[in-house]
Amino acid sequence: MAAKKAKKMLFGAFAGTLLLGVVAGCGSNTDNSPSSGGDNKGSSNKKVTLRMIESLTSPARTTVLKKMISDFETANPNIKVELISPPFDQADNKIKTILGAKQDLDVLEVRDLTVSEFSNNGYLEPLNDYVKDWADFATEVDVAKSVATLGDNLYFITNGMYQRQMFYRKDWFQELGIQPPTNYEEMVAAAIKMTDPGKNRYGFSFRGGAGANGVPDTIILNQNFDNIDHDDSMFLKDGKTMFSTPEAKQALELYVKLYKEGSPKDSINWGYQEQVQAFTSGVTGILLQDPDAIPALVEKMDVNTIGTAPMPKGPSGKAFTATGGGGWGITQYSKNKEEAFKLIAFLSSPEQNTYFAKETALIPIHSTASSDPFFQTDMYKSLLDMASKPDEFVNLKANTKYPGTGQWGQVAMDAGQALLLGAATVDDTLKKWDKFWADQRANLK
Repeated sequence: MAAKKAKKMLFGAFAGTLLLGVVAGCGSNTDNSPSSGGDNKGSSNKKVTLRMIESLTSPARTTVLKKMISDFETANPNIKVELISPPFDQADNKIKTILGAKQDLDVLEVRDLTVSEFSNNGYLEPLNDYVKDWADFATEVDVAKSVATLGDNLYFITNGMYQRQMFYRKDWFQELGIQPPTNYEEMVAAAIKMTDPGKNRYGFSFRGGAGANGVPDTIILNQNFDNIDHDDSMFLKDGKTMFSTPEAKQALELYVKLYKEGSPKDSINWGYQEQVQAFTSGVTGILLQDPDAIPALVEKMDVNTIGTAPMPKGPSGKAFTATGGGGWGITQYSKNKEEAFKLIAFLSSPEQNTYFAKETALIPIHSTASSDPFFQTDMYKSLLDMASKPDEFVNLKANTKYPGTGQWGQVAMDAGQALLLGAATVDDTLKKWDKFWADQRANLK
């Protein structure tokens, strides 16, 4: 019962803090607004089939999205939506293949990690003109707009935002008499102390497969905290990459120690699903994840055993936090752009987006959602704490302007696995990563 109750509540106070400074707007739709199913840009009554693909897929999420699409089709009987839902680990490559071949596709899920590559290749339709006539754009928060913007162009409407926090096993920590770690050295030490291979118990839910760059990137960023260029986050203020410093070497050595002494050996191949499952099944004691992991946690665990804490800090006593997200964009070559935006506007309305955020445990995009009691729970206390201390937990926008941003995950994963398996040294790995980002800057058009 407690798990179900926790699953049915979220963090309005956090959302309210996050949304400070947002322009207030009229949250309700008019009969002619696209989110109400009305005629936004002069669409005709012709029968249209929209092909749509999602990127951040999971079975539960796809079920939620299909319900929303069904509601849209009911309100718009002349429009049918075909949803493509590839497996998460294959989704972005599937999208790239479709775009590269210009196969039929109208609406696609764009991520902060793929928007630069997709826009530079001319695959995305800028949405600036579309949102001028969309009333609900007034209540979309600034950070949601920022995630979806490159230069002067808005390329997608964010469907939810992500910010990482620490989840930990309170009962394990109590058994060992240790406190939640406040920095990365403490986190590694706690992970090692919890690890007992004979009991199939390990300290850290390591992620060495898809998305592996999240932890080393974050540790290296925070080790270099005082010198990071906030407008170009993989680089220092002097123009060098963050991988070129002695601090980066210290960070990567800590990362190797975390894997070798505090994590399951097979986690070198784990992606998101395996990482979360290890935590929920009692194999690991610390998980760094976004709030979209919460439904699985509260469904499969006693919520009284789940603790949350802010992200670890670097030697400066501060930490970078990154608010990221994905959302719905339109292909540049779509023949049904007006209908495509009508679908996007419907899915992105305050009512629909709040529903989507509730069901998928994301941060909603509209300021009006902050008053919803659903968004209030202790599970999100750490997100609230971080948001209330912007000088201590500094938001850093993801570095999405480089086309290679979308390739970085694969590059970092391949080199990281070689490092962890002993096929490369820390110095070799940092040189490879340093060259990748130096080349990105040198080749930026």
